[in-house]
Amino acid sequence: MTIEITHTRREGTLIEGTSRNDGSKEVLRTRHYASGYTTLAKWSRNLGCWYLPYSRDKRTSEPMLEALADRLRAAGFEVTVTIDETDRRTFAEAESDRVERAEDRAQRFGQYADNAATRSEAAWKSSHEISERFAFGQPILIGHHSEGRARRDHARMDNAMRKSIGERDRADHWTGRAQAAANYERFRKDPRRTLRRLDKLRADLRAVEKWQRGESAKGYSRNPDDPELTIRHEELTEEIEYWQQIIKDAEAEGVKVWSKADFTRGDFVLYRGTWYEVLRVNPKSVTIPHIHNGTGQRVVRATDNRHDGWTWTAPYDDVSGRKSAEEMQQPPQAETTEHHEQAEQFPPVVEPVPAAETCPMCHSSQWHAEVRRCAHCHHAPEGKPTPAARADRQEDMALVLIASKNSRRSRKRALWAMTRREAQAVCGDPRTSGRSYMLTWTDRPGVEGADWEWVPDNGSLDPVLSDLDVTPRREWTAAPQAPAEAA
Repeated sequence: MTIEITHTRREGTLIEGTSRNDGSKEVLRTRHYASGYTTLAKWSRNLGCWYLPYSRDKRTSEPMLEALADRLRAAGFEVTVTIDETDRRTFAEAESDRVERAEDRAQRFGQYADNAATRSEAAWKSSHEISERFAFGQPILIGHHSEGRARRDHARMDNAMRKSIGERDRADHWTGRAQAAANYERFRKDPRRTLRRLDKLRADLRAVEKWQRGESAKGYSRNPDDPELTIRHEELTEEIEYWQQIIKDAEAEGVKVWSKADFTRGDFVLYRGTWYEVLRVNPKSVTIPHIHNGTGQRVVRATDNRHDGWTWTAPYDDVSGRKSAEEMQQPPQAETTEHHEQAEQFPPVVEPVPAAETCPMCHSSQWHAEVRRCAHCHHAPEGKPTPAARADRQEDMALVLIASKNSRRSRKRALWAMTRREAQAVCGDPRTSGRSYMLTWTDRPGVEGADWEWVPDNGSLDPVLSDLDVTPRREWTAAPQAPAEAA
């Protein structure tokens, strides 16, 4: 029996002429590190022979194939080795084939996911149907004639539910695989990735041209007469032309490809969501203030560099926008529109304009003469506040609650009453939260006694109140009900 080992860049490495249980599998499926045979052959039902994975469109190792042939000869087989590196596909043909195979995988994996989801649903329904017998909490009656059946039902329920969970996980797995395969072409042709890929390919092409001239590249030299250099030069040229066309198509669709010609010193570049002032324009990037300056900021200028002049480089393939220094002085139109929309949806709280006189109770300048109410102490020295004043007071007031982890209390626990601003400051302080509790606030707590209740204040948070200059209260007045209008 003769085994033929053939390699072409078009088809890859194929091993033909074997049969089941002839002893060749033990050799093909055993790694031999001394000869470099580390990628084990796989059997293909479509090809009807063994093949080496990832061998298409690549140069093979002739010593490795000869060593594999020697090992097969030692096992009693006649082996021939044929290598033809010139028989290859164009890069466009190979890329088209990869895209088609990705589409086939997406369809196949999607079917796997649907089947697993169907099995999961069926297993869950089976478990649910069995559980109907125990819907009202029927226990297993020890010693009763139904004990054996009940235990079997429990075991069947457990097995069915475990199968349902396992099939659901399997469906999630194949769904992710299907999405990845479906997005293959989109991610493969992403303009930013393509630009980075082109930079690497051009560097490889320059290295090949240097080796062909007899020069050193990438730290070593190669024989200028090696035919592999000619083949590699053709492959790189085809691949670069293919990806350049992808970039041209993207530009025709409106994608902006940034370059050195688009920037001058003093401009602003949008890099990873933050605007940075351009300190220097380079052939492949722009120099900006270090990205540590952009933490929590939308615009970083040269004067904002807080790290002893540290800088960063933003490559053009990662740039998202450009503005001049004059344009940065004006707020973006989109942001202004968004601000107006938010202002209409959430109108700002207008603080009452205090009169010249002060509060008769606390002598604060926040006394409002029209409604006879003080925004500081909330007192109405001359009679009860008007309904409008009480409504304003209720809007300004908030109830601070204490929430415990894993709490099962029927009513909320209230600590203090204070203004909204004070409640926000107190609840936002890191000292008012721990592993098992936290403080929160609300301006609509509900009905005292039914929805919430006062709890004792042990004084542990007095330092927080003192630092924030907050004087809490221990009373809450519900908002008055508006009088019904006459029919």
